[in-house]
Amino acid sequence: MNTNKSIKKHDVLKSLGREHQHGLLLCWKIRAGIKNNIELSRIKTYADWFYFTQLIPHFEAEEKYLFPILGNDHELIKKANSEHRRIKRLFETETNLLKALSLIEEELERHIRFEEHILFIKIQDKATPDQLLFLEQIHSEEKFTDNLTDVFWE
Repeated sequence: MNTNKSIKKHDVLKSLGREHQHGLLLCWKIRAGIKNNIELSRIKTYADWFYFTQLIPHFEAEEKYLFPILGNDHELIKKANSEHRRIKRLFETETNLLKALSLIEEELERHIRFEEHILFIKIQDKATPDQLLFLEQIHSEEKFTDNLTDVFWE
């Protein structure tokens, strides 16, 4: 295992990491909205947009192509899959929006940090050059276009 904290991430993992940055920005927007007493339904509308357009495809790509490199029985993959399920349930909650949104921003941020600082490094250590090349070929990074219909965080 490579314990060098300054490990250079493979380009495909950098690409997924940029998607993570958008998730971290969602967490910040939720925090800002709650702090500024924005109507919770407005925050939820944006969060739902992000969930359906960004997060679900991201989770699916990780689960289908990235996680199998370590194997679905690996403890870190079990943890990541469990966190994905928990985060999905939080997004699908329609009651007690304040609690659900607060938990989304906390758990999504914690999950992203786990993937970036622990899981992706383990996957890169185990991945073969052919596996990384395959990931690069199937994962196309889309230019992120934010939903600016209601910029409640400003």
